[in-house]
Amino acid sequence: MQAIAFERTTLPALIRSALAVPRPDALIERVGGRWQPATSEQILERVQNVAAGLRDLGLKAGDRVALISPNRMDWIISDFGILLSGCIVVPIFPTQALDQVSYILENSEAKAILVDTHAAAERLRTIARLPPMFVFDAQGEFSLAGLEARGAAVRRGDPGLVALYEGRIDPQDLAILIYTSGTTGQPKGVMLTHSNLAFAIASSFDYAFADVKAGDAVLSVLPFSHIYEHMIMYGYIRNGTRYSICHGADELLADLQAVRPVAMTCVPRIFERVLAGIAGKAMQAGGLQAKLVPWALRVGREYMLKRIAERTGSPWLAAQFVLARALVLKKLRAALGLDRLKFFVSGSAPLHLDTAMTLRAAGIVIIEGYGPTECSPVISVNRPSDNRYGTVGRPIPGVAVKIAEDGEILVRGPNVMRGYYKNEAETAAVMKDGWYHTGDVGTLDAAGYLRITDRKKELFKTSGGKFVAPARVESAIKRSIFVSQAMVVGESRAHPVALISPSWDLVRPELGLEATLPVAELAQRRDVREFITREVRQRTADLATYEQVRRVIVLPRELSIEGGELSPTLKVKRRIVEQHFASEIQHAYE
Repeated sequence: MQAIAFERTTLPALIRSALAVPRPDALIERVGGRWQPATSEQILERVQNVAAGLRDLGLKAGDRVALISPNRMDWIISDFGILLSGCIVVPIFPTQALDQVSYILENSEAKAILVDTHAAAERLRTIARLPPMFVFDAQGEFSLAGLEARGAAVRRGDPGLVALYEGRIDPQDLAILIYTSGTTGQPKGVMLTHSNLAFAIASSFDYAFADVKAGDAVLSVLPFSHIYEHMIMYGYIRNGTRYSICHGADELLADLQAVRPVAMTCVPRIFERVLAGIAGKAMQAGGLQAKLVPWALRVGREYMLKRIAERTGSPWLAAQFVLARALVLKKLRAALGLDRLKFFVSGSAPLHLDTAMTLRAAGIVIIEGYGPTECSPVISVNRPSDNRYGTVGRPIPGVAVKIAEDGEILVRGPNVMRGYYKNEAETAAVMKDGWYHTGDVGTLDAAGYLRITDRKKELFKTSGGKFVAPARVESAIKRSIFVSQAMVVGESRAHPVALISPSWDLVRPELGLEATLPVAELAQRRDVREFITREVRQRTADLATYEQVRRVIVLPRELSIEGGELSPTLKVKRRIVEQHFASEIQHAYE
């Protein structure tokens, strides 16, 4: 597909141009155990029917339409249909707390809702003053099929109607109103225009995804409700890929093996779980496997760390790597369905170098990028041909980055949002002199590579006057396969304390504990606490003395969205966690 100048295009123009190229498998998803493709012609027909159906309901250009569903083909059809109608997409996580869903619907003044199941619709019906709701898995007038049938009937009388709606959309019009998940307070509505996203798609894909060609197999597992995968979705469609949809993390391994993608976007937690799964499977197998696989992963990591530091390492390490690669590492790509993979892209959270190097030893390349929702969401990214591990790459073409005196990362470019919806005060707080203030702290090296060190507001100062970046310490801790979740506290204290939710499936066999013992009971055991404490201390031993964790709290349960401790994007709500476990924290310091 020919590149379109972002200043003169809209997302409907991008979508229509991409789908005008006949393809038998533009979108593919697994339904009832079988992969079902949709042609580009079928997709465009359905999308136009949704668009016409929405406008026939009385919606006008600029009206907001909420979209609440896990990943599936109907999500993409609905998103495209809303955009072609001239309306604005309001994506909402299906796991979002009801009070926040209610706030978003009211604040955005949504005129319609598209939702996946009857159960999800019933959950929403507890909210007062709901707009009309259309359910994917339903029949009748208020189903997605009913909305499409309504639109099809309208289009039979006026085939050019949807093109008329599209023609009236200006690139500076809002396309997506996406609410930040928010670790404190109410979500903020980020206003992203068609030109914001058209620029981000063209610049980031032409810069970092140039190796992803028409017809290449790709796979999505991250939620479309998040702007990260939302933008990637448009880029995959633009590039004419064979685009498969994974419905959830529990299906990821099977889908990887079936699709064998050339590229995929992930968050660090997925990589950490993949490595934990490989080691855990070996430990459960017992015997030689239980020792061989962890050894090979460790040798591979150490060897690659030497390589990127441009050190040769010892001949003994090199010999071990040759053996580890022959026995274990070279088999992982095919076993995971990654034999055709050109690269993974990691974003949304810091990727620890150990994780990246362990997978690199197996021939699995990860390029890291960076950007908040407010930047559509790409500021910088590495490239497979120019990948500097430990950084989030250079700014994409057209984006300017500078570092403020206090270390904050400032951004200017066509990717920066219009502002926060109905919130001039918050907009003014982050938009100053044409620069967006990210709230992240980082550095730019002489070659222009950006390195993130932490969130400005999350830094805490110990009683010794040292500033600690909790994300840096947490990332180090999560190198352990025995750690599922980690949060570090220590404001005005002598040293940091870590709250840990262990990977119980690995801790139990490692310590010879019965599988039936409840987690709450395991968390109180002295042997468990001592084991996890040793793991945490080992992982933080190479940090500065004031960053090293001295004491550990083993949590009796995982932090969760339902418990209010995680945002829908799985970011830790630090204040909430500190409130929920205040007595345990106090006891740890006593």
